[in-house]
Amino acid sequence: MATWRAPARTYQLAIEVPVALQCVIGRLGEFGFPAGRYAYTGSAKRRLEARIARHLRQDKTLRWHIDYLLAAPGVRVVGVTRSRRAECALNAATPGRMLAPGFGASDCRAGCGAHLKYLGPLGKGAGR
Repeated sequence: MATWRAPARTYQLAIEVPVALQCVIGRLGEFGFPAGRYAYTGSAKRRLEARIARHLRQDKTLRWHIDYLLAAPGVRVVGVTRSRRAECALNAATPGRMLAPGFGASDCRAGCGAHLKYLGPLGKGAGR
């Protein structure tokens, strides 16, 4: 007998920033982002795949904090992971440093501080 499993509602984008940059993130303000690897944790109550596809498109209206970072020259998504874990639980379980307080966490009630984490510098051969 098959067991029903809740569909994924949360996702993480693996992002590469090839060179250090200053970026205005909507009303949040301007932040410095060192070159390196980042993880952005988000969720969608419905149409998860449409949300992810939107993030991956180049041509879009800048609406969410992540849109501003992804629009910066050279910044790219290098992987997407889907999860059934709650957004804040997945974010909390992700190692890394918060560099832009409030980023992606406007509606966060768990006190995450930000849903974008800096994971460290790019490894050899990365960012090509």
